[in-house]
Amino acid sequence: MRKILQKLLSGFVVRMANKYSSRPQKKRVHDALSKLYNEIQNNPGKRGLKLDFTERDSFIVFSDQHKGARNFADDFGYAANNYQAALNYYNQQQFTFISLGDSEELWENTLDDVKKHNKSSFAIETEFLKRKAFVKIFGNHDLYWDNDPLAAYQLEKIYGEKLKVFEGIILTTTITDQPLSIFLTHGHQGDVASDGNWFSKWFVSRVWAPLQSYLRINPNTPAFSNQLKTVHNQLMYEWAAAQQSVLITGHTHQPVFNSFTHLERIYIKLDAARKANDIVEEEKLLAQLKKEKIMGAEIPAFTATKPNYFNTGCCCFSDGDITGLEITEGKIRLIKWGYRDDKSSQRIVLEETDLANLQHKV
Repeated sequence: MRKILQKLLSGFVVRMANKYSSRPQKKRVHDALSKLYNEIQNNPGKRGLKLDFTERDSFIVFSDQHKGARNFADDFGYAANNYQAALNYYNQQQFTFISLGDSEELWENTLDDVKKHNKSSFAIETEFLKRKAFVKIFGNHDLYWDNDPLAAYQLEKIYGEKLKVFEGIILTTTITDQPLSIFLTHGHQGDVASDGNWFSKWFVSRVWAPLQSYLRINPNTPAFSNQLKTVHNQLMYEWAAAQQSVLITGHTHQPVFNSFTHLERIYIKLDAARKANDIVEEEKLLAQLKKEKIMGAEIPAFTATKPNYFNTGCCCFSDGDITGLEITEGKIRLIKWGYRDDKSSQRIVLEETDLANLQHKV
């Protein structure tokens, strides 16, 4: 019976989840981002950190792990080994780890269940904290870390020492005598379906989670089978385009690099190949679209003209992949950790650009 219902309902359930899980409103989103950004700039240490860095410093940014209880509603379970392999690698390389929200799935699970089933991941995160190289940001699904009176006590039990959880962080640096600012936050701010909304939390915990568990559905499609930017990502880009700052968020589970998704980048290359009458390149790109099953009806109108918006993607894709952003060696990279045929984990660089390219164009 489950298999029959999976076949009948999976597509519908995923579409409905995507439709109703996010209801961003432009003014709310932009006002919320501006308020947080200004608060961190003017009063660092309260709602967020402000940290200077140089090319000698390295950061790895992951978000949306959604650590669960290892039941069929736990989207993180299959990706856990990739996540742990990645963190071991970055800890050995002396990276600072920025966990950009929704690290724990506390809408669907109790904190005790999450702690019980994710001891290995918490232990590796603790290694960063021991080096004073761990920044934890809260999102809408782990808002508990910001608003529960027992949060500080629970964090100390998990990590063995006190840890303050923030809403955002601003990284600042200087390249060729010119400043560059990078603003990082989870990205749920201003989303009426996510920004502390009690009904959404109730729906996820009481309706969606049991249904997902029974049907064994993970709505997070593989990392690079995404389509055009979600409305929320588009609003994030528009806010960043009006600022003198680069913006990095999570929340949507959709990787965005230099303001474009993977599909959008292929379409741009396809459009250029057609204009250049490069038939070989055109056929190559069409074959890629077909192979990845992301063929669209038409080339979209692109509005992103500034490379100032990035999204980490998530650490709970249904194929076990995780995506994130590295800031290191004067570059920013979109990376993926995926399984080889022998189930070992491998790091793959998907996109890369110099930080100087962002500085000169924002």
